[in-house]
Amino acid sequence: MPHARVALAQIDTRVGDVAANAQAVLAWARRAADAGADVVVFPEMTLTGYPIEDLALRASFRRGAEEALQRTAAALAEGGLGDLAVLVGTVGERSVTPVHEPHAPEGPRRPTNQAVLLQHGEVQARYNKHHLPNYGVFDEYRIFAPGGDLMVIDVRGRRVGVVICEDIWQDGGPVSQMDEAEVSLLVVLNASPYEEGKGHQRVELAARRAHEVEAPVAYVNLVGAQDDLVFDGGSFVIATDGRVLTSAPQFEEHLLVWDLLDDDDAPATGELARTLDPDEEVYQALVAGLRGYVRKNGFRSVLLGLSGGIDSALVAAIAADAIGGENVVGVSMPSVWSSDHSKDDAEDLAKRIGADYRVQPIKPMVDAFDGELALEGIAAENLQARIRGVILMAISNREGHLVIAPGNKSELATGYTTIYDAGSIGGFAPIKDVDKSRVWQLARWRNNAALDAGELPPIPESSITKPPSAELRPGQVDQDSLPPYDLLDEVLDAYVENAEGRPELLARGFDPAIVDKVLALVDRAEWKRRQYPLGTKVTALAFGRDRRLPITTAWREA
Repeated sequence: MPHARVALAQIDTRVGDVAANAQAVLAWARRAADAGADVVVFPEMTLTGYPIEDLALRASFRRGAEEALQRTAAALAEGGLGDLAVLVGTVGERSVTPVHEPHAPEGPRRPTNQAVLLQHGEVQARYNKHHLPNYGVFDEYRIFAPGGDLMVIDVRGRRVGVVICEDIWQDGGPVSQMDEAEVSLLVVLNASPYEEGKGHQRVELAARRAHEVEAPVAYVNLVGAQDDLVFDGGSFVIATDGRVLTSAPQFEEHLLVWDLLDDDDAPATGELARTLDPDEEVYQALVAGLRGYVRKNGFRSVLLGLSGGIDSALVAAIAADAIGGENVVGVSMPSVWSSDHSKDDAEDLAKRIGADYRVQPIKPMVDAFDGELALEGIAAENLQARIRGVILMAISNREGHLVIAPGNKSELATGYTTIYDAGSIGGFAPIKDVDKSRVWQLARWRNNAALDAGELPPIPESSITKPPSAELRPGQVDQDSLPPYDLLDEVLDAYVENAEGRPELLARGFDPAIVDKVLALVDRAEWKRRQYPLGTKVTALAFGRDRRLPITTAWREA
């Protein structure tokens, strides 16, 4: 008898676009059938997109998703794919009876995070996710009702267990019952957001579960981006001894096909995706994040200020890789303090990436404001920065571009940014979760990747090597106000990422004056961070969705 062939459809979906997501299921199911698959497994909440958040609480949305599910089942059969087993994710619902009143009438219907088997033109089985995460970026425990049943399906005479994402991250629950169910394979539908280093955690966890259930684990993950979250794909099948049998690339749609051999046979192996260098992985996550945000919000182009500095240079390169340089508009907005090399570097960058480059001097506008307000000192410096923000928003309003902010995590942490300026206004901040030291690393990686490919590096060398400066006064450099970035980022990593307090930082040998200055800057800047645009999350703790810090230091002195 032929072996069962499994296809993992690592696809990109869009939250709320049920019709388009259903069409994607049909298209990729066709590809799976053409590859000889007996079952195709899609990511978590395929039809609805992920995360749907409070959309799940709308009964009208749940009805629409269910209607799309039924239409998809019928369309598969009508298209000659009725024999193919199709596992998709969607929003379901179930009645909830109070635990302390088991014989009470059915309670209200609540949404569930559901996996559904479609075959022969109908819904054949449903499974509701048991474990609902309520940490980090997840809010599922509040939104969904948990499931309680086991799902085991038949694929060419083989027993295949089905669970959803968090079900394998928690001990007990449905996974603990799969060994008794004598499954030959455990498939896991996932929408697991990207964080640097998380791929290794997924593989190690899946290996542990494969050992527990005494069967391979097929892990299919969502790919693409939704708002600030990136889904990196990287789907794989892992054996009971922890060997990765086959894997899909990160950050691209892919159909991974694998044969489930007899239990007594050595497991089949297949293609293995290239492992990305850490800097390449983060860079590709940033590209995917910006591309997804632009496309899924209906934009075709982006607009940013080009200062000649490293932050705007890296963001422009990311934008060119995400949507094409011809769809990037870069505006140089020199002041009387702007250096010639900054203006030259901005123009050079634009030429390298093929951007629409424009120059808009700000002196006439600064003079007009100054004539009315007679500003001095910091107020006069910040006026220049804010005028640049106004220019970008005006061009955006006139031409329909999405303004993107080039601020980095170090600046955001310390408040070293002028609120409403060209570095903080707009709809999206691609490197919001990247510290300054990593900005230089990523710029170096991108240029080296271009050289390896025989291409012109996108970022001018002088943008990488010159001291960073806002150029709002003569001779200004960032280190006038901040510690050196390598030291600053080390303190920030300990304080923000690892939640270390002042005593721990001093115990590690940091200068008390540096520690007190950095912690005070971070604590005071929360009000600025709360007004900053959304940006791609690449670390375990990103400002905004994951983390807030206090606006006073009293808590540290208590």
